[in-house]
Amino acid sequence: MNQIFPPSITGKGSRYAEGGSVLDHAFGQSDPYTLGVEEEYMLLDGESFDLVQHIDTVLAAVAGHELEPRINAELMQSVLEIATPVCRTPADVRAQLRSLRGYVGEVARERGMHVGSAGTHPFSLFERQRITAKDRYRALVDQLQYIARRELIFGMHVHVAVDDPEKAIQVVNALIAHLPELVALSASSPFWRGEATGLRSSRHMVFAAFPRSGPPPRFRDYADYAEVVGQLERTGCIADYTHIWWDIRLHPRLGTIEIRICDAVTRLDDVIAITALCQALVKHYGERYDAGEEIPSYHRILTTENKWLAARYGLDAPLMDLQTGKRNRMPVTQMIKRTLRLVEPHARELGSEEELAGVEEIVRRGNSADHQLRVFNANRDIVEVVREIATRTEDIGVPVG
Repeated sequence: MNQIFPPSITGKGSRYAEGGSVLDHAFGQSDPYTLGVEEEYMLLDGESFDLVQHIDTVLAAVAGHELEPRINAELMQSVLEIATPVCRTPADVRAQLRSLRGYVGEVARERGMHVGSAGTHPFSLFERQRITAKDRYRALVDQLQYIARRELIFGMHVHVAVDDPEKAIQVVNALIAHLPELVALSASSPFWRGEATGLRSSRHMVFAAFPRSGPPPRFRDYADYAEVVGQLERTGCIADYTHIWWDIRLHPRLGTIEIRICDAVTRLDDVIAITALCQALVKHYGERYDAGEEIPSYHRILTTENKWLAARYGLDAPLMDLQTGKRNRMPVTQMIKRTLRLVEPHARELGSEEELAGVEEIVRRGNSADHQLRVFNANRDIVEVVREIATRTEDIGVPVG
């Protein structure tokens, strides 16, 4: 996880002590609103399109390559994680992900495999997966048992740098209300264990069993956050804050807000659109904080309900309009369009208008879950669904210019 931002800034920020808690941070140690993206890919057999336990084969193949530091193992041996370097714009993220997706796709194909990006594998079984031989993962399985063994899911994480820890807390509080929009845009897991679940994001239901998951609580300030994390660490409940798996969290050592809510996104264009939205939202609320304006936040019960609706219905979700408090629910697509109007000026300043426009394309065309269901309903062939995921993941487009 620490591959995104360089070690030169990690652990060299300020120390914040309150009530006996000390939590180092690097907020302000990198330029605000710089980006990093992590993606988790499925390793797929080239013929059956079932998951294969070949992460060691891939890691051996990339050893010594310039991209090797960006390619890592994850909990299960059928999962490959990639991480971009620090990027200034979503266009920079596109260039990095085109390179990474292209490279790992080529490595996989040369060895009779494919890579695929989606929130769940449509038919593979977690019982057949092997745990990666690392102490961290073995300890996780020892602690969480069945819950960890069942975690055959894949996500995308977007890091956005923020220049002040107090600002970061309040921006997270504000972004919680937007998480259902990100769920709906990224939903790519309508299948689980060979069945159509009726959900657009089954991944969220699987991950909900994890402790310290879901939308985070609202913290008053950074001291409040540091005290909670410190209590968990002092009592041995967690080794460090990276064992807190909220949908959005601070990453103090990197000086970022880490938006973890998204399913692994299949199409590269959609990844970039969602990244542009995340960056513009952080800038919007960061500037509101700087201006001394009130930062909106809502009760966790309400934001969790909206998240459930988005995971269930995707882009067809009827959400509570927490901003206005209207009695009637609002289609999530209308809420997304309202958010786009809110952040478009910031996207212009960030130079990401074109990338942000891809959000409207997702709304018009549908998300990955919608596409998977269309493919499945045509022939009732779930292998065809996985083949289509792989094809769309490995389609990185032609570089511009």
